[in-house]
Amino acid sequence: MNFGMIFKVAARAIARNKTRSVLTCIGIIVGIAAVIAVMAIGQGAQTMMVKQISSMGNNLVMVFPERRHWGVSVGMGQGQTMTAEDAIAIKRELSHLVQGVSPSVRASVQMMYSSKNWAGNVQGVSPDVLTANNWGILEGRFFTDEETELYSRVCVIGTTVRDNLFGDYEDPIGKTIRLRNMTFTIVGVLASKGANNWGQDQDDVVMAPYTSVQRYLQRSKFANINMMNVSLHTMDDLEEAKREITALLRQRHRLADYQDDDFETRDTTELMNTIGSVSGLMTVLLTAVAAISLIVGGIGIMNIMLVSVTERIKEIGLRMAIGATPGNILMQFLLEAVVLSTVGGAVGVLLGVGGAHFIGWWKAWPILIQIPSTVGAFFFSSVVGVFFGFYPAYRASKLNPIDCLRYE
Repeated sequence: MNFGMIFKVAARAIARNKTRSVLTCIGIIVGIAAVIAVMAIGQGAQTMMVKQISSMGNNLVMVFPERRHWGVSVGMGQGQTMTAEDAIAIKRELSHLVQGVSPSVRASVQMMYSSKNWAGNVQGVSPDVLTANNWGILEGRFFTDEETELYSRVCVIGTTVRDNLFGDYEDPIGKTIRLRNMTFTIVGVLASKGANNWGQDQDDVVMAPYTSVQRYLQRSKFANINMMNVSLHTMDDLEEAKREITALLRQRHRLADYQDDDFETRDTTELMNTIGSVSGLMTVLLTAVAAISLIVGGIGIMNIMLVSVTERIKEIGLRMAIGATPGNILMQFLLEAVVLSTVGGAVGVLLGVGGAHFIGWWKAWPILIQIPSTVGAFFFSSVVGVFFGFYPAYRASKLNPIDCLRYE
């Protein structure tokens, strides 16, 4: 009996019990669809987060002042130990490693133009922020180093601020807006960046010289800054740059050898590694849950095949009586299990890809379908059919034809 004939017999047996065959495939369909959808959503989310972190800046190292009480950190970015002079010193003395440094201070203000107003944040920065944070200018220009040194009341605005204060038709360049009770002249509009990983609108911002923000908006007696963004020439120098920055700041802050740093450094590589680890862990956990569905589906196939063997004992005896070998019987029932799992896997692939795209469309979430994982999931469904279908097939092949013919 050739393979083609055995396959036809197996296909006819499956077609005779359509409802039972469909119910048998459900476990495999759900498992494969879940694996593909989870992998697509997880990989898409990871790609999106890596892209957004990359958009934060070119070869970026962020330095935060750290407030300590009795040797314990009580808030990164909350200390008053770091000044703009530290940023200037880093740029001057580490120019072989550093491309640009931008001090950063913040102020929450009410923005007003004509009869319109908008509540938002003003970031006090230096012109190096364009390089450090990989930001472009959509209209106009950015303020200069000279304007920063002269405490000029000039600013650039994000597209969200532009839309809310000026609408779609009025040109903001050269217009004067009030930040609290001080007037600032708009010299440029920042290119749009959209929302970051935390859902914050990066375009809802006004940037002004940090010297002007400190003098006119903060009116602080201290010259401290909230953080500084350091842009390196290349990420190959990352570790050396962090060591040099640490040594220089410790020297400037007059810290003894036994004293801890009063600042903290962070870089985009650390953020990417953290996000990759978390995303990878979640993908593994969700894939494990989906794999359990596949195993449950495989157990369902084995149970149904055992029932099928019991129902078809006389058929098995008759086929053996007219010349079918135990190997033919084994092959027939094994093929039935493989066909069920393979068809279930194919349907699961279609549902998984379609479900992933639907979720991406519905939730505006990025989707990344990986061909290797999709093909691997499909072949795994066939392996499940072979593994769980072997025992019922083996049991059928070991039946005695005489006992089968007498079976009631």
